Amino acid sequence: MIRHIVMWKFRAGTEAQAEEFLSGLAALEGRIDCIRAMTVRKSAVENSAYDAALIADFDSMEDVEKYKTDPRHVSVAAICSAIRTERCAIDVEV
Repeated sequence: MIRHIVMWKFRAGTEAQAEEFLSGLAALEGRIDCIRAMTVRKSAVENSAYDAALIADFDSMEDVEKYKTDPRHVSVAAICSAIRTERCAIDVEV
């Protein structure tokens, strides 16, 4: 199994767009078949290095790639691209 972990820092003043992005991302679970499990959360600490994180599980790296290129994910990710200042990602075997 592959665990896909992504963290973002959002530009100040984009809280509404960040909420739209995070809600849209969480809504992909159950809609994109290759997602085995997904958690989307905001940081519990103010002024942390990152504002939010995604932890998602997939059967394989091929499924991670399917997810990344799925039009529903691409549409939601476009919101993030416009408001993020930083992004960090890693895929690990579990």
